[in-house]
Amino acid sequence: MRHPRPPQPPSPERSAELRRRFAEEARSERPDLSALCLLVGAEGDGSLDEAGLGAAQVELDRLAGELPFRPGTPRAWAEALRDLLGERYGFHGVGADYRRLESSLLHAVLRCRRGLPILLSVVWMEVARRAGAPVYGVALPGHFVVGFGAEPGLAGGSAGGVEERVLVDPFDGGRLLSGDDAEALVAGATGTTGAAGLTSSMLEPAAPLDVVTRVLNNVRAWAAGRPEQSAVGLWAIELALLLPSHAARLRYERARLLVERGEFLAGAGELEAYAEVVGVVDEAGAERVRGEARVARAMLN
Repeated sequence: MRHPRPPQPPSPERSAELRRRFAEEARSERPDLSALCLLVGAEGDGSLDEAGLGAAQVELDRLAGELPFRPGTPRAWAEALRDLLGERYGFHGVGADYRRLESSLLHAVLRCRRGLPILLSVVWMEVARRAGAPVYGVALPGHFVVGFGAEPGLAGGSAGGVEERVLVDPFDGGRLLSGDDAEALVAGATGTTGAAGLTSSMLEPAAPLDVVTRVLNNVRAWAAGRPEQSAVGLWAIELALLLPSHAARLRYERARLLVERGEFLAGAGELEAYAEVVGVVDEAGAERVRGEARVARAMLN
């Protein structure tokens, strides 16, 4: 069975404009999660123009407008989102979605109502936020979910009541999660068992830029298993490098990817620049990277 071809990238001029806006939004005082995810989508899908970006935001607004007015408790909010998005509109995920690049692109998830856990969670969070719900993302290992209620650590976030915080799994249509359910999700991702596998730090709210970083990591992982899609891996790395905080090793990954794509001179230059940074703390490691750069330059002959 042949799989549909992934979406084609935008023009270089369009890409440059998208990246400028992405960097600007990421460095703003309050980064907008939906805007950032849609800009990622536009970088991955050249057919997403300005009208399409606006239409996706309008769709999120429309969905929020269909929620009941102020349902009440966190559980009531969670059930209202489940009823609307999971049951009425059929947003959910299946295993096959992990094989599709579109599962990491917000506009495509809004259109087909399928996607990875983190992108479905973005839909849940953005619709809920627009409706005034106390909502936040929770980056469990290997599986992103959504929390309703007072964020852990905030004033009032630990005062009694079993309905104070509720977790839901948008990948499973918005199923409300018990403590045992959350532990099972963590166990499935980490191999641990019981409550020891689920720590309080795992339940901390995920900041918008952390969510975007994880989305881009998913895109990079998708491309890494498909050498013919190295261009996708490259733009995902380059967007991640525009975030205010990123791993220095991303520059090494970008350099290696350039070499693998046959851009030997550019890759060698990037490797040498990375070696200069690494050399401050690890001269032996820097020398290994310089050796890779010499090999890359030799491939030009």
